[in-house]
Amino acid sequence: MIIMINGAFGVGKTTVANKLLENLGNFMLFDPEGIGFMLRQVIPNDIKKLNEKTGNFQDLEMWRSLTVTGAEQLQRTYRKNLIVPMTIYNKNYFEYIFGGFKEMDEQTFHFCLTAKKETIHQRAIGTRGTGRE
Repeated sequence: MIIMINGAFGVGKTTVANKLLENLGNFMLFDPEGIGFMLRQVIPNDIKKLNEKTGNFQDLEMWRSLTVTGAEQLQRTYRKNLIVPMTIYNKNYFEYIFGGFKEMDEQTFHFCLTAKKETIHQRAIGTRGTGRE
């Protein structure tokens, strides 16, 4: 089983993911953001500028394919279900990743968390280290 938890930054994806992890058996957390951070370190800036164009690693095709492949490898290697928190707003990218997950595991579910704009803003200020409350 794969549980995708989507939503804006600061909406509570990580909190919900960790609560699910505490309460569900045979699950592990898979955060595709780690793949994006790795790609930022590995791919030279001039190549990123040509392929990414936005500063968002999700625009790298390799990020999307590695996200799906990484999930598949984690499930196969560790025989665990996955909880996948991510902020993904591009419809085509979402369809690629959700479709890839669904292809390898029919029990793939997507949940999109929402919150009031003010709530997200307050959380972002508090957790992003701006020092303003």
